Amino acid sequence: MKPIEEVIRNSTEENQEKVDWTKAWSTKYPVLDAYQQEVDIPKYAAEIRRMLTELQADYGYSEQDAMLVLKDILAHEYMNNRPKKAKKQR
Repeated sequence: MKPIEEVIRNSTEENQEKVDWTKAWSTKYPVLDAYQQEVDIPKYAAEIRRMLTELQADYGYSEQDAMLVLKDILAHEYMNNRPKKAKKQR
């Protein structure tokens, strides 16, 4: 995990903007390549924008900080509420 943490620490906004993250992650998660033709994106985008704006207004966050907080909340919700994997028998 240390190499990943180091890459994150050393990455710049300029470098991050050059990466097509959807394309990069879709090699591991094909749904990221397909959802854009299936999902009503404007519907979800409007709700996400509403939550971002609300975080900014309620807590004085910048747009970037609001996005990071919302992303972190989403990740925790996913991790805390997904079905637990059965423990392997040894």
